[in-house]
Amino acid sequence: MFRLLRNAPRPVRPLALLVIATLASGCGDDAKQHATEQQPRPLPLAAVFGSALPHLASHAGTTVLSWVEPVGDGVALRFATLGDNGWSSPQTVSTGEDWFVNWADFPSVEPITDTTWAAHWLRKKPGGKYAYDVVMAVSDDRGEHWQTPLTPHTDDTATEHGFVSLFPTLAGVGALWLDGRNTSGGHDGHAAHGGGMTLRAATINANSERVDEHLVDGLMCDCCQTDIALTDHGPVAVYRDRSPDEVRDIAIARQVEGQWLPGIPVATDNWQIDGCPVNGPAVAAQGKHVAVAWFTGAGDVPRVRIALSEDRGATFTRTVTLADQRPLGRVDIAVLPDGGAIVSWLSKRDGSTSELTAQWINASGHDGQPRSIATTAATRAAGFPQMVLADRQLIFAWTDARNKPTTVKSATLPLTALVAH
Repeated sequence: MFRLLRNAPRPVRPLALLVIATLASGCGDDAKQHATEQQPRPLPLAAVFGSALPHLASHAGTTVLSWVEPVGDGVALRFATLGDNGWSSPQTVSTGEDWFVNWADFPSVEPITDTTWAAHWLRKKPGGKYAYDVVMAVSDDRGEHWQTPLTPHTDDTATEHGFVSLFPTLAGVGALWLDGRNTSGGHDGHAAHGGGMTLRAATINANSERVDEHLVDGLMCDCCQTDIALTDHGPVAVYRDRSPDEVRDIAIARQVEGQWLPGIPVATDNWQIDGCPVNGPAVAAQGKHVAVAWFTGAGDVPRVRIALSEDRGATFTRTVTLADQRPLGRVDIAVLPDGGAIVSWLSKRDGSTSELTAQWINASGHDGQPRSIATTAATRAAGFPQMVLADRQLIFAWTDARNKPTTVKSATLPLTALVAH
């Protein structure tokens, strides 16, 4: 029919015009639908006004979003799971009136195995403004019931304990945290406060019993988040290290045959800063591939950087610096099966707002086009946005702090919207 229309000397009949119009309209609708599908799509969440501090985790097809929200004179740790119809109705892990609630040191709910889940939060203790303990609870029925809470650290000092990362171990649930037992209770400890902040790890078994505790690093930055990921040879942990002359670059520690090896630099930024920037790294792993993202202000130039490893974090052969000129950091990262990665971060857009952005980095270290995911405030109240990759979909969660009270929000974006073919 189209050959006849192109070659015919006579006018096109009305029926042919109708066919052409219909086909053109169909193509336009398909293109419009495709474009819509490639945009962030909100995932409604039943989080109340005042909710904040989201945390995302995914394991074996289960994605869990947790957050904190006000309840009476205290707060509650809630969570929801992602299904075909979006987020489930919220469930409660625990509530309390003596919790330490901080914009940068947030609780979590983590699926460890198909049935075993773990959660953590922070509880104040007498002795100082920054005296608080890590509290953990374990569930053996996917969060329906929680065992008696416990503290993973053995000391009873009135100092900081927080910035926790939970992970699977052969014996049960692993916990990694910042431990201030060598300090004297100050925040961002220096010599006047006693010793330095340490990084420690412990394992909690199925009976909620502490079975070991290890020193991972004897001196590190005081209030930057930790993160941990599982390679096919075991866990790798990232954190902001600290040298005696106050260089605070990112390090990675690997657990090999049950023992933590000394941390090594992911990259050498030489960021010398007399105080904690409160801007920790993120790590993700698949098989032998490891990707790390972090913020640095070395040379008074704020940057977000990414490093890629093909040997489970033993070495990093590719490092990428994003082109964004006004990053706030607060990064997250997901690694792809081919060794590429998706990184997310916050950037300041004007005096009062920031933008949550995501970008693809391929396995060779070349970056794709950044995509805007959401807008929030450029304040501490915006917290640390979260991102996980689940079933070829990127899931995001953040605190919308543009108005008070704050609200936790979530969205999804197809991986194909970022990854070039």
